[in-house]
Amino acid sequence: MSHVKLLYTIALALLGVQLSANAQSAPRHPTPAAAATARPADTAAKERINAWTVGLAGGFIEGAPLRLAAEIARVVNEEDKLHVIPIVTQGATENVNSLLYLKGVDAAIINTDALEEYKAQVPLIERRIVYIMSLFPSELHIFVRPEIKTLDDLRGKKVNFNTQGTAAAYSGPLIFSRLGLDVEKMFIPHQVALEQMKRGDVSAVVFVTSKPVDAFLKGRWDPGFKFLPVEYSAKFEDYYLPSSIEPKDYPSLVKTGERVATIAVPTILAAYNWPQESDRYRRVARLVDHLFSRLDRLQSPGFDPKWKEVNLRANVPGLGRFQPAQEWLDRPQGGTAGLSR
Repeated sequence: MSHVKLLYTIALALLGVQLSANAQSAPRHPTPAAAATARPADTAAKERINAWTVGLAGGFIEGAPLRLAAEIARVVNEEDKLHVIPIVTQGATENVNSLLYLKGVDAAIINTDALEEYKAQVPLIERRIVYIMSLFPSELHIFVRPEIKTLDDLRGKKVNFNTQGTAAAYSGPLIFSRLGLDVEKMFIPHQVALEQMKRGDVSAVVFVTSKPVDAFLKGRWDPGFKFLPVEYSAKFEDYYLPSSIEPKDYPSLVKTGERVATIAVPTILAAYNWPQESDRYRRVARLVDHLFSRLDRLQSPGFDPKWKEVNLRANVPGLGRFQPAQEWLDRPQGGTAGLSR
């Protein structure tokens, strides 16, 4: 066989292999009879996977609320019985908006004072949103330079509230407004602001998050850097709870025997107040049953430590509890369930 014929033979062989492979991988169109048989099965699969789906608005991908939403799904999801889908959002305020208007969202993790923004545009919003459970408090931390002695000293000074969309960026200015404090607001990353604070360019940073905060717990601070107290009063009764910052939280910043009064924003699992006979109401009711009965799993090692602080019987200012949640707690097995440890 000549050299040219040999190459021609090899080329034909390779082409045959390729055509064979293509023929093998080409999609085959089902016969009409097969398609007719597949349609009911496909429809049944769609109905089954959607029957008990619950959309849960979480928050920023790097934030604690989304992590808690993912852990809820991890524990409560059960094939053909419940399918919770955690949703990434831009934070607590967007979660309220999603709960009110976004199709497929039945529940959300929100800060209670996020409802303030909707009071004017959504009259009686407290009747459209109910709470399932209080998750954890987000304490107000007002951390200041040595020359700042009182809240009044902050008037006109630069105060950082973290980046837009965070709890501090929303709750911080709202709380300062209620305190009557007019400051020069900044919205840059806290880690940047803390360095500027050390140089004297920023007078204070405001955190609204659950304690302890690593920046204060592990950071090195010169004498005089401190937390300012905020006393709980009637101006905070609608959304907030009394709290404190203590030596056990930040041993290097709070002296033994001292206590810094502050307030906390409850972070809650909320639901839309669906009509009782609706399909969405039944879905959220099943979420309640699975979540409350399996809370001990969330409080075991391997999950966020915040779950150990959850008390199912904790009340939330300004909102009513979702009725199936209250009914579950009123049952005999709910007598001691979910009490914080």
